[in-house]
Amino acid sequence: MVAMSGGVDSSVAAALLQEEGHDVVGVTLKLWGGPSDSGCCSVSDVEDARRVAAQLDVPHYVLDLTDDFERGVVDPYVDGYARGQTPNPCVECNRVVKFGALLARAVALDCDALATGHHARVVDTPLGRRVARGADAAKDQSYVLYMLDGPVLDRVVLPVGEIDKPTVRAHARRLGLRTAEKPDSMDVCFVRRNDRATFIAARSAPVPGPIVDADGRVVGTHDGIGAFTVGQRRGLGVAVGERRYVVGVDAATATVTIGRRAELLRDEVHLRDVVVHSPVSRVDAQVRAHGTPVRATFDGETVRFDVPQPRVAPGQVVALYDGDVIVAGGVAA
Repeated sequence: MVAMSGGVDSSVAAALLQEEGHDVVGVTLKLWGGPSDSGCCSVSDVEDARRVAAQLDVPHYVLDLTDDFERGVVDPYVDGYARGQTPNPCVECNRVVKFGALLARAVALDCDALATGHHARVVDTPLGRRVARGADAAKDQSYVLYMLDGPVLDRVVLPVGEIDKPTVRAHARRLGLRTAEKPDSMDVCFVRRNDRATFIAARSAPVPGPIVDADGRVVGTHDGIGAFTVGQRRGLGVAVGERRYVVGVDAATATVTIGRRAELLRDEVHLRDVVVHSPVSRVDAQVRAHGTPVRATFDGETVRFDVPQPRVAPGQVVALYDGDVIVAGGVAA
């Protein structure tokens, strides 16, 4: 089973597997019926996937997992922001939907494996199969797959993780696929660009509150903490004469604290919902999907940076690597 999103990566994944002689069936997920401008989960994406499947002469089906997506991705996203956190919906979509509900369907339908268009690799290690960085560092998506373990990875195939993006597009052109020049999808698929606060406000009960400088001085007000995330610089709605960043969000008092960049720096981050794949204490810590890894130590629940780093927003994922291989990860507490 190939999860065909309607993009070039999953289109080429299906094509490469077919060329290798596999019996391929394409499945496109219907996840979100609301407005979106990200180029993901749209009617046109379903049509692109269907047309590519027809070009490849493989069966194609649309699977409605909107309830799973709402419960497992959208609701936790809204709840997280309402509690002053910054959740990562792409991680939860992979955890709950693609490598949860969809993989279960693949197994139930007696498919040997589930393939996706993720730019990541599955590698064998002495302790079992692990997720590793893809061949294209600029497109690497291993960060959002940090939680996948051996039993799941035994049934996962990531064909485009072994090649870079220009090669992916070259394959698509060679095969004449309609997705060859299609832009990559960006941002959160179910939230319109620059409209997060409105989306969250419509699904929660936002509480107005103060914006305070790090010295405790009130410098403004806000309409709800859902518009803010730790590390944010733009859109604060206040002017204090010099650059300020969000350094804290307190849901209990609806208070947003801002400060200078130096006041963002931390020596460590505590993790919750930790998964440990390999017992490694010296790691490269990555705190954003395409962030630069930094050297750190890990004791099973706390990551201590060699050099102070900007505070990781509560709710964000911290993925830990040994070289290119993910060895652990968790969510910033």
